[in-house]
Amino acid sequence: MRLNQYIAHHTKYSRREADSLIAQGRVNVEKQKAALGQELLENQRVFIDGKKIKPKTNGHFSVIIYHKPKGELVTKKDDRNRRTIFDSLDKKYKHFTPVGRLDFASEGLLILTDDKKVAHYLMHSDLQREYILKISGKITEEMIKAMEEGLNLEDARAGGHQESKICAMDFKPFDSYIIYKNDSNFSKLKVKISEGKNRELRRFFGHFKAEVLDLRRVGYGWIELCSLPVGKVRFLNRDEYKKLHIFMKMLERPLK
Repeated sequence: MRLNQYIAHHTKYSRREADSLIAQGRVNVEKQKAALGQELLENQRVFIDGKKIKPKTNGHFSVIIYHKPKGELVTKKDDRNRRTIFDSLDKKYKHFTPVGRLDFASEGLLILTDDKKVAHYLMHSDLQREYILKISGKITEEMIKAMEEGLNLEDARAGGHQESKICAMDFKPFDSYIIYKNDSNFSKLKVKISEGKNRELRRFFGHFKAEVLDLRRVGYGWIELCSLPVGKVRFLNRDEYKKLHIFMKMLERPLK
């Protein structure tokens, strides 16, 4: 395992922050100054500012659910000084890693954890993500066909961020959808998908000239938002933790 990865796994620091610490000479491996890109040997001890890093015991981690409001970015810092989720979350969660993202204009269920392996596995899983959407205009037969059969777009820029470099995108068939309202002014539906691509739903409906007016994530696998108020946090309950431990044990692939 690379040294920066080890530090990120077992401390509050990200890999980038770990590299900065190494470059500043604040990291030792055994009694030697660490080097950028260094590979750790088995059972080598790592120190930051003279303090030994205590490896986390497998299976011991914390997971919280945050009901992210609109108008917050899912990031640590923003170069334009916009509000981030960590401006709202208690300081004790500052080292937690978000599982995926919800864009600035979206709200709903956001999972955060103090274990980067848990975050990685959840983020790259095919667990169902459940959303409630309000879109402009009617839900057309073309939209329904694409939801049921999938969609391949060479130009998927509609609905994407103006600075995004993503152009083409493939959309798998939706796992399910329920139409609550279908009207020429606006329509409302619930969808379940098993991917988490960049602004996937906004790009999907944008292709059909339909703007996503509201987007709220209400489920992620077996974890549900339920009645958690906007801006509030809760820990997973016992049953959710049990299912997460089972989920982690089933995944034996190495962390990339």
